Amino acid sequence: MRDGAFTTRRPGLVARLFGTLRLPLNDPFAVCGLLIYGIFLVTAVFADQIAPYDPTEILYTPEYDLAADLLPGEEGHLLGTTSLGRDIFSQIVYGTRSALLIGITAAFMVALIGSVVGLVSGYFGGWVDAVLMRLADIAFGIPFLPFVIVLAAFLEPSIWNVVLAMALVLWRDTGRVIRSQVLTLRSRGYVDAARVSGSSDLKIILRHIAPNILPLSFLYGSIAIGWAILTEASISFLGFGDPQSISWGYMLQDAFASQALAKQAYYWFVPPGICIILVVSAGFFITRGYENLLFPKLGK
Repeated sequence: MRDGAFTTRRPGLVARLFGTLRLPLNDPFAVCGLLIYGIFLVTAVFADQIAPYDPTEILYTPEYDLAADLLPGEEGHLLGTTSLGRDIFSQIVYGTRSALLIGITAAFMVALIGSVVGLVSGYFGGWVDAVLMRLADIAFGIPFLPFVIVLAAFLEPSIWNVVLAMALVLWRDTGRVIRSQVLTLRSRGYVDAARVSGSSDLKIILRHIAPNILPLSFLYGSIAIGWAILTEASISFLGFGDPQSISWGYMLQDAFASQALAKQAYYWFVPPGICIILVVSAGFFITRGYENLLFPKLGK
C-alpha cells in the first residue's frame, strides 16, 4: 500500500521539479536576456579561438613603435589598441570570462545561502527564525559597496572578493522573501498530511516545500548575476580589482587612468561599458519572465 502510494506520488514530484526549472520562454524580454547570456557564454568558452591576440601582450607596429595610437580597423585591430599597445577587442573577449565567472558563482552562492536560510527560518520558526532574521537585519545594515572596497583593501586583490562579499551580504534579500513564502507553504494541507504520515522535517522540506520556492531562488539568482558584474566593474574602476585579471571594469579603469576620454578614444571605453549594460540588463529581462511565471495575474 505504501509502495503503491509512493509510486503514484512520484510523478507529481518530478513534474513539480521540472515545472519550477522551466525557462520563461513565453516572455520576449526573457528570451532576449537568455540570448544575450548565450552569446556571452559562447564567447567566454571559445575566447582562445575568438581573440586574435593575448589581452596582456604589448603589440608593435611594423616600424617597431608601440601600437598605441592605432584607430579601430587599422593593422588588423578591430577596436584599436590601448595606450600600452594591447588589443582592445581581445580584452573584451577575455573579459567575458571574468564577468560570467563572477556573475554565475556569486549568483549561485547568493541563491543557495538565501534559500537555505529562508527554508530553515520559515519552516522551524521560533528561536531559529529569530536568530537567522537578526543576522539578516545585520546584513541589511551593511552598506554593500563600501563593504566590498574594505574587503578588497584588506585581502589580496582577487575577483573572488566580490563573490565572498556577495555571499556574506546579499543573501539577505533572498532569505527574507523565501522565508515569507515558506511561512505560507508550511501551513498547507499537503504539508500537514505529510507530517501526520510520519515524514521527517528534512523530507518535508526537500520534497514538498523546496520545489515550490525554486523559482524565487532563480529570480534572485538572475538579479545577483548583474549585481556581481556591476560590483566587480565598480571596484576595478576604483583600483581595488585584480591587476592580473582582465575584466571590463579593469578596462574602464585603464582607460580612465590613461585619459582616453580627453583623447577621444571612444573605441577604448565604450565597448566594455556596452557589454556591462547588456549583461546587467539581460539579468533583469530574465527576472521579468520569472515574475510572470511566479505571479501570472500581474500579466493580466
